[in-house]
Amino acid sequence: MRRFAGLIEQLDSTNKTNQKVAALANYFKQAPKENALWAVALLSHRRPSRPVTTTLMRAWAAELAQLPEWLFEESYHIVGDLAETIALLVRQEAEETPPSLSQCIKEIIALKSKKEEEKKAYILKRWKSLDNFERFVFNKILTGGFRIGVSQKLMTRALSKAVDIDENILAHRLMGQWSPQTTTFDELILNPNPEDQISQPYPFFLAYALEEDFQEKEAIENWHIEHKWDGMRSQLIVRENKHFLWSRGEELITDKFPELACLADHLPNGTVVDGELLPYKNGVIGDFNTLQKRIGRKIVSQKLQNEVPIVIMLYDLLEWEGKDIRWLPLAQRQELLAALYKKTKREGVPLLLSEIERFSTWEKVARERERAQQMRSEGLMLKHKDSPYGVGRKKGVWWKWKSDPNTIDAVLTYAMRGHGRRTNLYTDYTFALWQDEELVTFAKAYSGLTDAEIKQVDQFVKNNTTDRFGPVRQVKPELVFEIAFEGIATSPRHKSGVAVRFPRILRWRHDKKIAEANSLEDIKKLLE
Repeated sequence: MRRFAGLIEQLDSTNKTNQKVAALANYFKQAPKENALWAVALLSHRRPSRPVTTTLMRAWAAELAQLPEWLFEESYHIVGDLAETIALLVRQEAEETPPSLSQCIKEIIALKSKKEEEKKAYILKRWKSLDNFERFVFNKILTGGFRIGVSQKLMTRALSKAVDIDENILAHRLMGQWSPQTTTFDELILNPNPEDQISQPYPFFLAYALEEDFQEKEAIENWHIEHKWDGMRSQLIVRENKHFLWSRGEELITDKFPELACLADHLPNGTVVDGELLPYKNGVIGDFNTLQKRIGRKIVSQKLQNEVPIVIMLYDLLEWEGKDIRWLPLAQRQELLAALYKKTKREGVPLLLSEIERFSTWEKVARERERAQQMRSEGLMLKHKDSPYGVGRKKGVWWKWKSDPNTIDAVLTYAMRGHGRRTNLYTDYTFALWQDEELVTFAKAYSGLTDAEIKQVDQFVKNNTTDRFGPVRQVKPELVFEIAFEGIATSPRHKSGVAVRFPRILRWRHDKKIAEANSLEDIKKLLE
């Protein structure tokens, strides 16, 4: 635990990538394998489930620090991080050798089933025996989330240096559902059993947003262009007569889409495809809001399958005849994928092939992008014909050119303090639209303003508060902002009757009075 806390402190104290990689690689070389495995797990978002609520932690910390709860809460709001607040307010009372990282996590896991008084006794004991930064890390394990600028890709790079295994091979081995509770460092990283990896997906390759001067620099004939479909990015695996479906978030979702089981009969063993799960009924592609009816359902009834049938829109072929072919140029992978689709294409097989569009000029590409909404897509994807299928994002080979978002002018009605470096500023905003002569809340947003604008809005909120609800302040309706969003759907759960997707602030409309803001009727027209 002491060594791991020292690592986190090193990582937190620098923003230089090479220094972070060096610190991580050194830790992986020196730490016992059991601790190194848990470090990999924690830094790749595989954390033990939370054994105690943050409400109880706050109450116990206030008691141990001999502070009234209101003062602890005010301190928490100023610091902006519960783990750090507790680490600062609670003092070390007992000098003890801390447990190892793996032992500490085993204790936290065992805590889940214990009674509240046992949980309290254990946590207070640990708080009093750990020093400041060890206590901070302990609290982070309890609550989840190390925001220290270490991505899984960076962690994998450091692990590659420590164990001398290619970074791409390690990225593949670390995919899927694994836990230090059920595997070892050797079994997962050094000497994995091929039979244990039958369901294992590949890391997803992602695109950057298109740069403004792209068309001026690139020859159109070097690029494959296809629509960016608005569904759920997925990877379908068929191995040893079984099929597995993974989301981009590394969640195994095979049982959520039972109608795809037939693909194990139609695709040959040793096949892995990258694609998009889309609602598809009567030959028409649905939208993301329709797909949401299927996402997150614990029980997928036959009625729901009939109401929202699913298809996989195929993008890429990653494994063919049991061999990893990600290194092949995209053009060759696309030829193999097209041949595979031609063999399997028949009535009732839930597969579609994303069509490669061909254009003679970038102006024609731009016109195709304008058709995206009509096509039920988000815009276009531009992929270099020679590109391999990489890991994470690599600038220059895959680009996304999304359609212009929908926009609406709305009135600021509520604000809440932010987190982290913005904990002293009101940065989380609620916006409303007119309905008759009433302003009705329709969306929340917290991104899009400059630091200078945030400070101006913060001052406005503090000077124009009309009511308070805990950390939320209601403000005089005077400021108008242009809100951008990707999609809209009806929603009986919201007073406005609509829900928008990915709302964010596009600009502050200093030129508009609140009477000029849009109405609910205006936004509902976008549903038509």
